[in-house]
Amino acid sequence: MSLIGSEVLPFTAQAYKNGDFVEVTDESFKGQWSVVCFYPADFSFVCPTELEDLQNQYEDLKALGAEVYSVSTDTHFVHKGWHDSSEKIGKITYTMIGDPSQTISRNFQVLNETSGLADRGTFVIDPDGVIQTVEINADGIGRDASILVNKIKAAQYVRNNPGEVCPAKWEEGTETLTPSLDLVGKI
Repeated sequence: MSLIGSEVLPFTAQAYKNGDFVEVTDESFKGQWSVVCFYPADFSFVCPTELEDLQNQYEDLKALGAEVYSVSTDTHFVHKGWHDSSEKIGKITYTMIGDPSQTISRNFQVLNETSGLADRGTFVIDPDGVIQTVEINADGIGRDASILVNKIKAAQYVRNNPGEVCPAKWEEGTETLTPSLDLVGKI
């Protein structure tokens, strides 16, 4: 069953952010746009490149009113240890959620039950706590966080302009579509 259009399920977790341990819940995703990025494990190989790339896009995402959260099945203590020992992860200023109970990974349907680790899943959540985009990659395929900026812009445009949709490769300021009988078979 697709998670698109569904509300984030309840959870409570501990996280690491800017030198502090903080609590994060499903309610934390409400009131702003949220990007939730699951990854398999701390102290691994592809993951630090992705999380650093996400940090490189963080200011642009925040400028769009989006908060960023990374999630793995490691604990918040492990996140702190990784943050303190890795040059790439040491740059991160967004919230790193620990999911040792695997509740959040199960809620978002990215838990690999065999390994007990999360798949590489990226979710854009609207201010109502409803999932608007889902991307899940195989373990060896890293993601490009720059794509998230346009995904957020498109999701915000569609939310603010009911009846309009954004075509492939849409960029802010370009033409959108208004689905109607006039367009059927003409695109």
